[in-house]
Amino acid sequence: MAAKYQIKVFGKQGCDKCHTLNQRIDKLLAKDEYADFEKLYCDVETIDGIVAFSEAECINPSRIPAMLLTEWDMETDDFVPVCTREPGAEDPICMKSRLYQYVGLQTDYSGVGKGIISPKMIQSVLTEATV
Repeated sequence: MAAKYQIKVFGKQGCDKCHTLNQRIDKLLAKDEYADFEKLYCDVETIDGIVAFSEAECINPSRIPAMLLTEWDMETDDFVPVCTREPGAEDPICMKSRLYQYVGLQTDYSGVGKGIISPKMIQSVLTEATV
C-alpha cells in the first residue's frame, strides 16, 4: 500500500468529460499536498471497471464521470469508501454533484450543474476526506 487514500474514478473511453476529470485529478495529485492520494481509473465498459462501479453502490450510472474517495483499512486490507459526515447537507461548492452517503462526486447534467466537475469541487472532496 503506497497511499492512504485512493480516488476511484469511473468513466469510459471516448468520453471528453471523463478525460477532463482525469486530467484535473492528475494535476492536483502532482502537488505535494496530495501525496497521500492515488488514483485508480475504472473504465465502466470493462469487466473490472463495472465490478468496481457496482461495488461502489452509490453512483447513478447516468451521471458518469464520477469519483469516489476511499481510505486504506488495515482490518479489511483494502480501500473502503469514506463516509460523508453530514449526508444531505447543503454544499455550495459541489451542489448536486456531491454523493449522498460517501465522499465523492458524480456529474450533474442539469442546467445548474452543466455537466462540470470543477477543480474546486475536486479539492473540496479531497479536503473533506482528510479532515
